[in-house]
Amino acid sequence: MQSVFQNYNWQAYFGYTFFRFYVVPKFTDNMNGLNLGIVYYPGGRWFGADGEFIGTWGRSIGPNTTKFVAGMGGGRVRWSAPHNLEVWGHGLVGISNLLPQTALGNQSAFLYELGAGVDLNVLNSHWAIRVSGDMIGTHYFNTYQYSPKISAGVVFRY
Repeated sequence: MQSVFQNYNWQAYFGYTFFRFYVVPKFTDNMNGLNLGIVYYPGGRWFGADGEFIGTWGRSIGPNTTKFVAGMGGGRVRWSAPHNLEVWGHGLVGISNLLPQTALGNQSAFLYELGAGVDLNVLNSHWAIRVSGDMIGTHYFNTYQYSPKISAGVVFRY
């Protein structure tokens, strides 16, 4: 089934992110921050190249503000659904950095993110509202973390 709405080649995203970081077993940090992303769909097709950056902050490690930043890239698939919706899923890999430095391990770690979302096209224009949910996997402090992230923001399509 072909959508009646135009599929744009590029999408730029800016939004708010809530990240529940499972630091070590039985110890979590609720973090808030920003999420930036860009996607390129060659020829306006259903598969594209996805890049994302997140920056969050919280208060779990000592008296200082905890900062978690990550940059990643990967692939995204999309489907133009009825009622002005675009449903998508993505898989990304990259590098993350956790501050402040602790005696428990490195500040940087490999990162992967798997997730999905939906874009609500606003009045058939270049703008959309995005809501997404992701699972982020990292390896800090000699343990693996599987932490959920939810985001909401705006998309400009061109």
